Amino acid sequence: MIESSFSLSELNRRVKYAIRNQLPDSYWVRAETSDVRRNQNGHCYLEFVEKDATTQSIIAKARGVIWSNVFQMLSLYFEKETGQQFKSGLNVLARVSVEFHELYGYSLSVVDIDPSFTVGEIARNRRLVLNKLKEEGVLTLNKELTMAELSNRIAVISSPTAAGYEDFRDQLLKNQGGFAFYTKLFPAIMQGERSEASIIAALERVFKYRNLFDAVAIIRGGGAASDLSCFDSYLLATNVAQFPLPVVSGIGHERDVTVLDVVAHTRAKTPTAVAEFFIGHLSKTATHLIDMEKRMITVSESVMVKERSDLFSLSKDVVHKSVLMLQKEVSRVMQMSATMKHSLRQLLQAQYHFVDTREHFVRAVSPENVLKRGYTLTVKNGKIVTSMRDIAVDDIIETRFKDGFSTSLVSKLEVYNENVKRNRL
Repeated sequence: MIESSFSLSELNRRVKYAIRNQLPDSYWVRAETSDVRRNQNGHCYLEFVEKDATTQSIIAKARGVIWSNVFQMLSLYFEKETGQQFKSGLNVLARVSVEFHELYGYSLSVVDIDPSFTVGEIARNRRLVLNKLKEEGVLTLNKELTMAELSNRIAVISSPTAAGYEDFRDQLLKNQGGFAFYTKLFPAIMQGERSEASIIAALERVFKYRNLFDAVAIIRGGGAASDLSCFDSYLLATNVAQFPLPVVSGIGHERDVTVLDVVAHTRAKTPTAVAEFFIGHLSKTATHLIDMEKRMITVSESVMVKERSDLFSLSKDVVHKSVLMLQKEVSRVMQMSATMKHSLRQLLQAQYHFVDTREHFVRAVSPENVLKRGYTLTVKNGKIVTSMRDIAVDDIIETRFKDGFSTSLVSKLEVYNENVKRNRL
């Protein structure tokens, strides 16, 4: 016997009625939006997903729809309260009714959205990103960089067609101080799903030429607050936080402080305010240099006056000391001269006495005086004979007396015996 059967439509209707009976009301559901799109009739179709907190893999999924009359009201309210467009990737708290259609199957029909939940999730996400950067030790790295005194070479990351970029350039060009700024644009998409990757790519291009720049300006000229989500990105924030040049942000919203603003070296509200920051920084440098110049002139003049006074005093002191030294040297020379004269006189007297004594001795031992005392001199060939060895037998010798001389022929020689001679003496 064959059991009773159902057509697919009949089965689906039973499912529909069962769901309606079991889940007749609407329910608040927490989920993340995905694949959000609006058709030409104004209806919004999307998917609600739930992800595992650890792996981020999808663990639940449901098709959703917001009918045009509801979506028109909810989208405006949502954007006003959150500053975000209703789009994919948002954590939302939506009130839904459970629907099951025989043809289209299971879906959730959105009847209300609580924007405060999404605002809280956005803030929560920002806190999570900031805490992660803090734990990694990179949160304040860019703020710790020193802005160069002459920061006038600026790499600009912005959309080339953005009005804010033109405002930034005009403000720099027309600065009252007449300072010269050199800017280079590194184009990037500043809103939408591709903005995060585009801005990071621009930073990487700037990094290649980092030695040519003093700072980086990331600017965005106005636009909806809903386009700020990319500036809360962890990936963009960690790139900016660890960038080797100071980064100044000006993304055009006074009320919203994004993660990018927190990690940047300096946050300005608008592109024009970013330009004013660089002008003000350079103006401080110019003022500092002018003050230094004035101080240097004042100090130099003071030093010159003091040196002139010191030189005058020194010259007087040198002259006075020179006179004293000269007087002292003159006195010393005169004293030395007197000492030398006295010493010379004593030396001359001593030499005179020595010469006189020698003269008396020489006179006393002169041959004339010796002859006068009875002695004779024996001469041979004009030379005085002092020893028997100087003459021989038959030599002719001359004997000199005090009053004449005689000539003799040697006929005999006799040498005294030394011993005998000693006895005789």
